[in-house]
Amino acid sequence: MNTFTPPQNAVIGKCTLVGAGPGDPELLTVKAVKAIQAATVLLVDDLVSDAIVAYASPTARIVYVGKRGGCKSTPQAFIEKLMVMAASEGENVVRLKGGDPFMFGRGGEEVEHLRAAGVQVDVVNGITAGLAAITSLGAPLTHREHAHGVVFVTGHAKPGDSGTDWRMLSATAREAKLTLVIYMGVSGAEHIQNELLTGLPASTPVAIIQNASLPLQRQAVTTLGNLHHTIVTQQLASPSVMVVGDVVLGVAQAALSTESNRKLA
Repeated sequence: MNTFTPPQNAVIGKCTLVGAGPGDPELLTVKAVKAIQAATVLLVDDLVSDAIVAYASPTARIVYVGKRGGCKSTPQAFIEKLMVMAASEGENVVRLKGGDPFMFGRGGEEVEHLRAAGVQVDVVNGITAGLAAITSLGAPLTHREHAHGVVFVTGHAKPGDSGTDWRMLSATAREAKLTLVIYMGVSGAEHIQNELLTGLPASTPVAIIQNASLPLQRQAVTTLGNLHHTIVTQQLASPSVMVVGDVVLGVAQAALSTESNRKLA
């Protein structure tokens, strides 16, 4: 847990940013469960499962502050205001976020805002969806033969921001043998595919995993050249993670072998 020593004018309560992980309650850390149980107020993201919220005390006040790509969301400024207000009233506030608070979860923004308001802030990490997604297929993110590193990147740019330079990233991934883990990229998959093809071969394996770790998880294994087509034909949607790179090769080969066996049967 990362702990911040509050200034002299700190408010009475405190706030803990808790990573709820990818959704499966069994993937929660012990520290996360304890924080949820101790909370008097929980501000819960849209992607946090009911099974995780069930750990909350029956007396806790639960406020749902939806945050899902492509859907109507609670304004970030309003969420931050709620956290400060509750803490100033002496509440033990938990901001319950899908995945990890510091992995595309705006946790950094919230910590800055809370510290500026004199609120004591703790952070409890959670398993990020990108790791859980590829693990569910039995594949790694790094491999001595296939990937020397991994890049976590968002496919959803901030309004007014040009976003990721996919062409530069694809060239770097090719030269450095990197796995690309793309969050929030389904809606822009066609553009991402076309840009990545400038540096990576069309045969590069890709896995798309929707609702990673949950009972309703769906996935498809394809190639970069068929990425957008696969998403459309398989009707994959958010929340999904796309994993691009040769670490997916073993899963792809297994899928092809299974398909071949079906045709022979």
